[in-house]
Amino acid sequence: MALNRYIIERDIPEVGTLERQQLAEAAAKSNEALAQLAPDIQWVESYVAADKTFCVYLASDEDIIRRHAEISGFPATRVTAIGKTIDPTTEKGG
Repeated sequence: MALNRYIIERDIPEVGTLERQQLAEAAAKSNEALAQLAPDIQWVESYVAADKTFCVYLASDEDIIRRHAEISGFPATRVTAIGKTIDPTTEKGG
């Protein structure tokens, strides 16, 4: 089954102040939820800002992302499907 790429914006107050160990515990909690939903969802990476995270996921659909949010306890404030990507090499046909 082909998985689609999504950006998940999570509003989490003061997440940017968490220490490395706290972030590791959050990752473990997320991974436990992912294991329950596999193979229909994969976590690619997350970017941590002051009061939110931006997470890149591969998933079969938005519904499974919302199920992951319920199981893990991390909000999925906004879920956006990504149709195409570009980068600096796009101008050269890369």
